[in-house]
Amino acid sequence: MLPTGMDAQVSYAFHSERKLHPEKFKNQLVNQSTYAKLGCTQGWFAASVFHPSLKNVAQLAKVKIMKKHGQWQDLHIPQSIRSIICLNLPSFSGGLNPWGTPSGRKKNERDLTAPYVDDGLLEVVGFRDAWHGLVLLAPKGHGTRLAQAHRIRFEFHKGAADHTYMRIDGEPWKQPLPKDDDAVVVEISHLGQVNMLATQNCRSKSVNDVSSSTSHHNGEEDDDFSDEDDSRAEPEFRKFGAADTFRIPDEIDISQLS
Repeated sequence: MLPTGMDAQVSYAFHSERKLHPEKFKNQLVNQSTYAKLGCTQGWFAASVFHPSLKNVAQLAKVKIMKKHGQWQDLHIPQSIRSIICLNLPSFSGGLNPWGTPSGRKKNERDLTAPYVDDGLLEVVGFRDAWHGLVLLAPKGHGTRLAQAHRIRFEFHKGAADHTYMRIDGEPWKQPLPKDDDAVVVEISHLGQVNMLATQNCRSKSVNDVSSSTSHHNGEEDDDFSDEDDSRAEPEFRKFGAADTFRIPDEIDISQLS
């Protein structure tokens, strides 16, 4: 997965602070509180005030996607979006699902599907600020679904900023941006896949998994969280931290593992 913008900037600050003072990062609770504090001090809870629109993703980069092989098309990024996440599995930031499950109406109108791990598609999700990111902790919460595509390309040109922040699989970096007529191009594509072991209740599903396609047609779909949340749905509890699906089963004795 590749976040760029707001979330990647906070990750970079967290990474830099941990390198300077590793003794301060001893447990998960301290790490999470430090991460939240950095988000506050950098102004991401009031992004419209502390971060000018000239540095939004739409102003820094031209984004293109490839939904059909060989056919690039421009992706419209709303002016309010300050962070974009590209991922190919329904797990981000400790097990949260930024994409969610699009409703039947969204599937028909925008050709959106559930986030299968082996469909060759990347989910592209946008966030306005830190408050927008917190909706992932709510039942059926998700970000702004921008697109699903086989490839996505960021073309950075000379603009209001001389750098931006990016992150791949938890490793953040500061990406220099062009100071002249050159361009910095970052392209993400689906390369291949390998078989992985998974528990029966694993959140990640295969496009060929009968149980996953059945559940998505039995009322377990959501609409846009902002204005079409279905309060009749069964409540879903989110865990902030390590994802439930990646724990070691209770019946396994860790001391016997080699």
